[in-house]
Amino acid sequence: MVKDLSVNLSGVKLDNPVIPASGTFGFGYEFADFYDINCLGSISLKGTTKDERYGNNLPRIAECERGLINSIGLQNPGIDKVISEELPKIRKVFKKPLIANISGFSIKEYVYNCEKIDKEEQIEIIELNISCPNVNHGGMAFGTSPEAAKEVTEAVKKVTTKPLYVKLTPNVTNIVEIAKACEDGGADGIVLINTLLGMRINLKTGKPVIANKMGGFSGPAIFPVALRMVYQVYDAVKIPIIGVGGIEKAEDVIEMMLAGATAVEVGAANLVNPYACKEIIEDLPRVMGKYKIEKLTDIIGKAH
Repeated sequence: MVKDLSVNLSGVKLDNPVIPASGTFGFGYEFADFYDINCLGSISLKGTTKDERYGNNLPRIAECERGLINSIGLQNPGIDKVISEELPKIRKVFKKPLIANISGFSIKEYVYNCEKIDKEEQIEIIELNISCPNVNHGGMAFGTSPEAAKEVTEAVKKVTTKPLYVKLTPNVTNIVEIAKACEDGGADGIVLINTLLGMRINLKTGKPVIANKMGGFSGPAIFPVALRMVYQVYDAVKIPIIGVGGIEKAEDVIEMMLAGATAVEVGAANLVNPYACKEIIEDLPRVMGKYKIEKLTDIIGKAH
C-alpha cells in the first residue's frame, strides 16, 4: 500500500514534511545541479535582511563532535536582490511552495521585509526569524522576551496575508512562554529550534576558533533538546509546529512528528551531505512500514 507522506501547514499542502532549513540550502537552486529538488516538501530560503550583509568576520565555522558551530551572521544580498534575482532563479527549477526566512534588527525592518516578500506569489509561508544568535543586536533579543516576541509578531501580521511561522531560539529559560506569546500575537505556526549557543577553543593558540568567539551549535547532538522543546510547545499551543534541530534520518522525522511537529526542517545534515533531504524522503516509506504507519498526519503528537 502506498504511504501518505503529505502534510498541511496552515492551508499550504506539502507532498512530504521534509524542508531544508534556512541557511543550510542557500536559495535552493544551487542544489538543483545534484538532483531534482522538486522531491522536497518545501525549501526555507536563506535568511534575508533589508540590506545586503557580508556577515561576521572569518573564521566562522568550527567543527564539534556530532555537530558544528557557525557564526555566519546572516550573510545575504538584501531583500530587493532576493526578490529581483534569487526568486526568479529558484522559480525556474522548483515548482512548489517556498518559505521565506526573514530577519531584522528592529520591528520596523521586520515589517518592511515581510510586507515586501508577502507580495511574492511562490512564497507561501513567511518564517520570522527572531532567533539568530549570530548578530550583535536585534535578532535573538526579540526571541528571548515574550513581550518582544509578541510585539514583532503582531506588527508583521498587520502587513501580511501569508501564514506567519515564528522561528524561536532555544537559548531561553522557558520556551513555552515565548511560543504562547507568539500565538497570542497572531502567529500561524511555530518553528523550533534554532541553534544553541556554543564555542570551541584552539588548543594551539589558546584562543576561540571563531572570530565572533561564539556561534550557533547545530547537528545531531542537539536533537534531544529540539525534540523536548517541540514536545513541550505542542502541549501549550494550538498552532502547527515545524520541528528542527539535529534531524539526519527518516527515523528522526517520525520521532519529531510523534513529539508534535507537523513538518520538519533539516539543517546541518545538508552541509555534510547535499543529498540528505532526498535520502530522508526516499527512506520515509520504509520506516513508516516498519512502524505500521500509513499516514504521517496520523502520528502528529501521538507521544502525548
